[in-house]
Amino acid sequence: WNGGSRSEHTRMASNTESSLSQDVLDLFSLLCDRAVSYLLVGGVALLKYIEGRNTQDIDFVLSAEALNKLPEIVVSQREHEVVRARFRSVRVDVLLTADPVFKLVHDRYATTHPFQEVAVRCATIEGLLILKLYALPPLYRQGDTQRIALYETDILMLVDRYHPSLDAVLETLQPFIDEGAMAGLRNIVADIERRIARMRRDGGRT
Repeated sequence: WNGGSRSEHTRMASNTESSLSQDVLDLFSLLCDRAVSYLLVGGVALLKYIEGRNTQDIDFVLSAEALNKLPEIVVSQREHEVVRARFRSVRVDVLLTADPVFKLVHDRYATTHPFQEVAVRCATIEGLLILKLYALPPLYRQGDTQRIALYETDILMLVDRYHPSLDAVLETLQPFIDEGAMAGLRNIVADIERRIARMRRDGGRT
């Protein structure tokens, strides 16, 4: 990890595990037992990096073939390459690797974090940023202000804490996004960077 002390990360990991339901932990164990290739993304993955993100929903990147090996995950809806489902009490959103950006993150932006006794394949900071930024243009078109605010706050918190290169993230996304949407993302990133600089200046941070 690129930011924060070891003690801070240990405390965050402990808080993450204590906040998760048994059904979530059982789902991690099921994925391990079936030996399917998956990637944890979304709010629960974010809990391994930043505090204040509390969710019992689970988001994975999976192939359709891997999802078929998990009949315990009951699908209720599919829209393009996003599947809505449930595992017991847990809402599960699956991003299918048929989408080239989801596949790219699944294949290239993975690390492992422990959740109690299970080693869980999680998205890296850069992987989470790619997915958050990729989701923003459709959310703006839909006028989904609640999710826009949530995703932009997630991006700000990750950038403020870990200092990844947003230029590199945007460069990774460029082949998959049209020019108009990319221009919008560059404006969003510039605004986030200005907000971080202002917070650091006003707070006397370096």
